[in-house]
Amino acid sequence: MSKTDTMSGVTSTRDEGGAVPPGITTFNTELLRIAGIAVALLAVTWVYSGDPFILNIMAQTFLFAAVSLSWNIIGGFGGQFSLGHGVFFAIGAYTTANLYINWQISPWLALIPAAILAALVAVAVSWPTFRLRGPFFSIATIALNEVAFVLANYFGSITGGPRGLTIPFKAGLENMIFTSRFHSVLLMLGFLVVCLIVCAWVFRSRLGYYLQALHLDEDAARATGIRVLQVKLVGMAISAALTGIGGALFAMYLRFIDPPTLLSLPDIGVKFALIALIGGVGTLYGPLAGALLIVPLESQLRAGLSASVPGANLIVLGAILILFALFMKKGIVGLVMQLWDRFGRKSQ
Repeated sequence: MSKTDTMSGVTSTRDEGGAVPPGITTFNTELLRIAGIAVALLAVTWVYSGDPFILNIMAQTFLFAAVSLSWNIIGGFGGQFSLGHGVFFAIGAYTTANLYINWQISPWLALIPAAILAALVAVAVSWPTFRLRGPFFSIATIALNEVAFVLANYFGSITGGPRGLTIPFKAGLENMIFTSRFHSVLLMLGFLVVCLIVCAWVFRSRLGYYLQALHLDEDAARATGIRVLQVKLVGMAISAALTGIGGALFAMYLRFIDPPTLLSLPDIGVKFALIALIGGVGTLYGPLAGALLIVPLESQLRAGLSASVPGANLIVLGAILILFALFMKKGIVGLVMQLWDRFGRKSQ
């Protein structure tokens, strides 16, 4: 007979004897899956190691997959549909760029203050906004993104204003700047693996159970004794910290950042959520599946159609989102699970 955590209102994954019931995936099992995914993605990277165009797409795919996974902690597991994660992304980028340009601090060391500052800002702005629910919370995060865009243009001494910041090219591992895009892809893949591990840990931890409980029914979760605001803030802090690191890596990869690049709502804030929605919001591997579809597709559309039909990539992505909303509400991962339940189990 399984024990029930009275605080979370969910059932523990272990029975009274400490064994894991059949059908329950443990954190160690998830680590094995992540290792398999990492090896597969590394093999694909190696195959295309001589193609700079493909490597550029892969670097962006891995980065956006990682940041979408970070968004999924609070937006998917916790059901708090934020469209303002571009703010934390920008904080990480601007923090790292300023520390590197003005104080010659290695980007590797700058990742720490970038993550901490993003988490602190996330907690500060989420404290009042988490009292809003549903679309009202999402609207508040959009407003946050727009305020950040205005501030980024105004405080030119920090952000470079509309002209942006150019990071000087000083190739070297210590500067996180590489002459070969293959090494940049490996860096993004490493960050993706870290985000997968963190998300797997959160998903299988008590924090993850709490987030999922308040996603299902916030009032019921509060009635069982969960400190709803505290759980949301912790989830948002972890999500924002990882997003800030993603912004730092993005800045060092592009070596040029400006407000439209970092705070464009459709290209950054909405894209994080869109990737998770198409892949399977609230699932562990949904954001990765969504990024593997959306980022390469968008890059190809932008290269092939945008010159003749401006905005064609956004039109196609919008159509894809509508199709998924109508016919694949649980995303790619949900569809795979349905097919497995229907055909895979019958063959066993």
